[in-house]
Amino acid sequence: MYRIGELAQRCHLSVDTLRYYEKEGLLTPTARSDSGYRLYSDTVTARVNFIRRAKRVGFTLSEIQDLLALQIDKSAHSCEDVKTLTESKLADIEARMAELEGIRRALSHLHESCCGGAESAEYCTILEALESADELLVEGGQS
Repeated sequence: MYRIGELAQRCHLSVDTLRYYEKEGLLTPTARSDSGYRLYSDTVTARVNFIRRAKRVGFTLSEIQDLLALQIDKSAHSCEDVKTLTESKLADIEARMAELEGIRRALSHLHESCCGGAESAEYCTILEALESADELLVEGGQS
């Protein structure tokens, strides 16, 4: 059994992060010591590592909560359930990537349109374009 500080060290997280996970219902202490300290088992360590890996591939804490529910009772769920969650996340990531690509194109267009010289910014094409951002964002793939 580990106290929260020891668990934090083992999992390379801050105590505050673990407390937040607890508050969000992702973790619960295994027990409490006689003096009231939270105590965690190796099972909780494995859960924290599961959470970290899921976060690393882009799942939100809410999505991780769904994954944990599936993981806790694997026999009551199918691979299809897990795959559906993963497909949804993948679609979200692809949509964000498309959005970022549009932003990249818009910024590239801005960058290329500017002379970048030492003259006054009074007639700077970047600032002018941002002042009429609706056109720029549409051109860059954003709306």
